[in-house]
Amino acid sequence: MRQFDLAPLYRNTVGFDRLFSMLDQLVSVDAAPTYPPYNIERTGENNYRISVAVAGFTEADLAIEVKENTLSIRGERKNGEQRKSDVLYQGIAARTFERRFQLADGVQVTGAALENGLLHVDLVRQVPEAKKPKLIPIATSGAAVETKAEVETKQAA
Repeated sequence: MRQFDLAPLYRNTVGFDRLFSMLDQLVSVDAAPTYPPYNIERTGENNYRISVAVAGFTEADLAIEVKENTLSIRGERKNGEQRKSDVLYQGIAARTFERRFQLADGVQVTGAALENGLLHVDLVRQVPEAKKPKLIPIATSGAAVETKAEVETKQAA
């Protein structure tokens, strides 16, 4: 894989630190992690859900953290658990993991639930009032003339 040096861009720009950090992350990733598998669903116009397969983990083994538009989900099994039998084949992976998701501006985590071996993290995108589209009424020239005529009539009376 090619290595790109973004250091010259850092020296010549102001305010683009977050963009260059994201580019660094994309370039430095050799292979995308595949464990644990996950789904991203759209559950409404501004609602989303991330479902992560965490078979064998309990609520105490999992940690969810949001920091600077990055959602981190970590899982670590506690060493206190002892198996009473010998495992002949282990197909259910229970290794430590950390999965990160980059969140867009205005996306907030509203809750999380663990059910049937799936960790569901609910998200909502809150669009600020200033960024919502506005409808601007269009005045016709006839309406403007009528309004002017009405004003003159009222002033004459």
